[in-house]
Parts: sequence; structure tokens; C-alpha cells
Amino acid sequence: MNPTNPDLALGMMLAIISGLMNGTFTLPMRYLGRWSWENVWALFILVSCIFMPIVIAALSVSHLAEAYHEAPTRAILVAAVCGFAWGFGAIMFGQGVSAIGISMANTFVLAISSSLGSILPILVLAPRRLFQRQGEVIVVGAVIAAIGIFLCGYAGKLKEQRQKDPAKAAPREMVGKARPLWVGLLLCGGSGVLSAVFNIGYSSAQGIIRSAERLGNSAFAGSNLVWLLMLTSGAIANLVFCAYLFKQNRSWAKYSQPNSASLFTLTILMGLLWGGNTFVYGSAAPKLGKLGPAIGWPLSLVTGLLTANACGIIAGEWKNSGRSERIWMGAGLAVLVIAIGTLGWSATLG
Repeated sequence: MNPTNPDLALGMMLAIISGLMNGTFTLPMRYLGRWSWENVWALFILVSCIFMPIVIAALSVSHLAEAYHEAPTRAILVAAVCGFAWGFGAIMFGQGVSAIGISMANTFVLAISSSLGSILPILVLAPRRLFQRQGEVIVVGAVIAAIGIFLCGYAGKLKEQRQKDPAKAAPREMVGKARPLWVGLLLCGGSGVLSAVFNIGYSSAQGIIRSAERLGNSAFAGSNLVWLLMLTSGAIANLVFCAYLFKQNRSWAKYSQPNSASLFTLTILMGLLWGGNTFVYGSAAPKLGKLGPAIGWPLSLVTGLLTANACGIIAGEWKNSGRSERIWMGAGLAVLVIAIGTLGWSATLG
């Protein structure tokens, strides 16, 4: 493909924008401490997983109901079930960000979901390919990612030890409750695994896209039907959990606090950034064609990874950390960039 092709350039730009949106969407959580976690998360989910998918699908898909009716029942069921399972991963991610911060949470979830998101679909859908060249490269990429995760985890451990000194501890500004590092890492690990399940659901829902295409829609419009189904299914788990917390903590009344306009604005912005990154990348992929897995996917992930860490620095998460923690974290990020590039390359070998 010609590197001066305007579609390729536009696709790469959209992939970068998608990564920027994914890397920045948790930054507002740093400034929403007047609300409880469930106040923020319920509104975020309503915007990103219900309002945006419905509006975008309605605007981009013709014969929407007919496309679902003609799609394979199995594709619809798998997408809905995987989306519902991913919803619990979204809860874990939101809790993980509150527990250990923007930088560490995003790093662990993106690293785990990118490696498992590559290997799980092959294990579930085509296990024979694991022993072919593509599978071998994926395993190598996953091992590299594991090394990067260990380095970042060690940096987090050093940082936690330093924060135990009251004189060196940063003030708590993040919405939600602080937790020990190991709890936050478990939450992020679970979120990463369930994010990979989300990828299985999308891979198994291609029949929905083909159904939409037979009715004259584009592949992008067809993918919006999949996102609509999976995201609204995932929203159920999130909203039920938030309703439980509203009742337990009696926090619903916080929505009526005076001078809350900025809190509503920041939370809605969170939803628009996260929901938007999915659809922006969905519009990038067709423009990248066969180069999408090799260029677009790792470009978006790496941009998101580095942006999230930049946001963590801006928010002061590493302000009182020592030189050793920063060196270990930087080394971990460098290794994860290599891992993501390896996994992106593997996607072109199938």
C-alpha cells in the first residue's frame, strides 16, 4: 500500500486519536472526589455504554431491527453474554483506577488485555493456530508483556513502600477508596482478563456485521450493531452494582449537591472519551485495510498506554516517588511497547 495514500494517513491519525481518548478518559476521576465512586461510574456508563451506542447505531445503520433479525442467533447470544461478562471487568477497572491510580491501572489493564486479547480468541476459536507461526509469535509477545507487567508492578511496590511514609505520601484526590497495591492489581488483572473476553465476543459476532452488509450497510455500520449489543449488555452489570452502592452508601443525593455542574461535565466527558475511542478506531480500521492489525491496533494501544501514564504524571501520581520507581516504571513501559508491537505483527500472520 502506498504510504502517501490519504486513507492510510487518515486511518493512522484516527488510530492515534483513539489511543489519546482511551488514555485520557480516566483523568477526570482525579477531580471528582466530592462524589462517591458510584455517582461517577453510573453516569459514565449511561453515556458511554447506552447513550452513545444507541445514537451512533441509529445514525449509521439502516434497517437496524432487520439486521438483528437476520443475524445468526448464536452470534447475538455470544456477543450479549461476552458483553455482560465484560461489564464486570469494567467495574473492576473503575475500582482499580480508584485503588492505585490512573497510570498503574491503565498500564496493567492495557497490557493484560492486549496479550490475552490476542491469545484467547485463538485458543477458543482456532486452537490449532497456536502451534503455527502466528501462535508462536503471540506467545512470545505475551511473554514479553509479562516481563513488562512485572517491571511495572515492581515500580508500584516501591512506590507503595515510599507512600507509607506520611512525609512522602501524596494527598488523596481520586474519587473512591484507596486500597493496597495487591488489591488494585487483582482488580486490574480481572479487568484485563474480562477485556480479552470482550474481544472473543466481537470475534464471534461477525455474523451480525455480515447481516448488516447484506442490507446495504458498511462494515463500520455493522460493527456498530455489535458494539450496541455488547456495550448495553455490559452496562447492565455496571448499573446493578452502582444501584447496590447507591442503596448501601445513600449516595444518590450527592447528585443534587450545590455547584455540581463541573462534576456532571467531567463525568460526561469521561463517557464521551471512552465511548468515542471505540467508534473512532472502528472508523480507522477500514481505512488501514490489511495494515490495520500491524499498524493501527498497536499504534492505538501504545498511544493509550503512554497517554495514560502522562496523565498520571500530570495528576501528580508520581510527584513524591523516587528515582528508582520511575526507572523501573519506564523500563516496564518500554518492554510493553515492544510486546504490543510484537502482538500487532502477529495479527498479520493469520
